[in-house]
Amino acid sequence: MTTNRPHVVVVGAGFGGLSCVRSLAKVDVDITLIDRHNYHLFQPLLYQVATAGLSPAEIAWPIRRLVRNQANVSVRLDCVVDVDVSRKQVQLQSGEPLAYDCLVLATGARHAYFGNDQWAEYAPGLKSVDDATMIRRRILLAFEQAEMAPTDAQPRWLTVVVVGAGPTGVELAGTIAELAHKTLARDFRKIDPRSTRIVLVEAGDRVLSAMPPDLSAKALKSLQKLGVEVRLGTPITACDAEGVMIGEERLPAATVLWAAGVAASPAGQWLGAECDRVGRVQVAPDFSVPQCDGVFTIGDTAALSIDGEPLPGIAPAAKQAGAYVGRAIAASLAGKDLAPFKYRDSGNLATIGRRSAVIDFGRIKLSGWLAWWGWGIAHIYFLIGTKSRLLVALQWFWSYITFDRGARLITGRQSRSSTES
Repeated sequence: MTTNRPHVVVVGAGFGGLSCVRSLAKVDVDITLIDRHNYHLFQPLLYQVATAGLSPAEIAWPIRRLVRNQANVSVRLDCVVDVDVSRKQVQLQSGEPLAYDCLVLATGARHAYFGNDQWAEYAPGLKSVDDATMIRRRILLAFEQAEMAPTDAQPRWLTVVVVGAGPTGVELAGTIAELAHKTLARDFRKIDPRSTRIVLVEAGDRVLSAMPPDLSAKALKSLQKLGVEVRLGTPITACDAEGVMIGEERLPAATVLWAAGVAASPAGQWLGAECDRVGRVQVAPDFSVPQCDGVFTIGDTAALSIDGEPLPGIAPAAKQAGAYVGRAIAASLAGKDLAPFKYRDSGNLATIGRRSAVIDFGRIKLSGWLAWWGWGIAHIYFLIGTKSRLLVALQWFWSYITFDRGARLITGRQSRSSTES
């Protein structure tokens, strides 16, 4: 774009970034939307890809398709590696810097291994489509390896450890239990997938710690009913190709999955801004970054408290923040003031396998099959596009009545460590 209009650069096409771009649709600005992927990802359903319930195309959409009717937007497939605040430029991996009048950083979060980054090789986390397909590959390969392994080696291949009992960990553990105990139960001849051991490890004293204690207790019972072994109050102390150490106990396991923590992107380092302990940028009430003219951060990149409570790192919060920042930019360009940001709490939701979930809407708390349907409807509602909603709804309904999970493809190149005991 080569106009004299203000240039807004939005980095990250997640929920926050895309919401910001859309809120500027009728504003007289030029927008450059930068992302290192060419798709927008519906992250809450990544675990369904990782456990063979959905294919990646059912929860991801091309960015250019999503903004093609918004004439003031250009999309750039690139990666930001630094920001020059004094010159108001972003440095791109491809080379040439890109100037901005307003910059919105919606760069999300990454996995945090609490100072043990070497564990990442053995315990992948779940943040991207690549992560999900790799985890699916590891899970399905473990059953194939168990089928070929000597009898005494089979238990290690049929042990899955999930580290962290937040929503992602709980959803992974419950769905893997159903995959092993129902979907794959009759697919093998030498092994019985129903003997698979799924161990959910949580350093805290309960699962889903962000939920009220009564819902946490119900989630725990649902997990145990599915056959998940839950270990509370004991952290992982070691992780390697052979398994994990839970406290002082050695547990051989071929598959270890990480859902224990996240850290912010390097955006705070780029800006030289004040950050919290996990690297999120401390922002003003309008999401602007102090001492950084024209710069905003939103979503998992930003640390903001509303009425003494931190803004949660969930999709609805990111969408609301993105829309607000778009309005804030428009108001600033028009010389107008904007009312303070107010967060509308959409509640907490987590599913624990088939027909079981927990929902916290403040005064309204649900669990069991009714919560599961509510969880499903909420997620389908937020999917982009009528076609996507219909496809996912049909896929879920078919899986519900048949226990089938149709995306059980082992794709991609295998590392030596993932195919040898």
